[in-house]
Amino acid sequence: MRQAAIKIISDPPRLLTKAESADYCARSTKRFEVECPVSPIKFLNGDLRWDRRDLDQWIDSMKSGSISHENEEILARLT
Repeated sequence: MRQAAIKIISDPPRLLTKAESADYCARSTKRFEVECPVSPIKFLNGDLRWDRRDLDQWIDSMKSGSISHENEEILARLT
């Protein structure tokens, strides 16, 4: 009898650690630190968490201005 593996993908939690946020945005942690303008939420115990909705908004804003963003990247490569 054949067996099949099922991969279940669930939504990540709303608040993410830096490593989880970088992974969610498909960036390394170092690139995430440099590129991401989203401010984390600081809890009373000092823990920092990034709101997934804020990360989505940042990503969406890059999509809406993608033409100018691409031009800036091209110019940066030429200099």
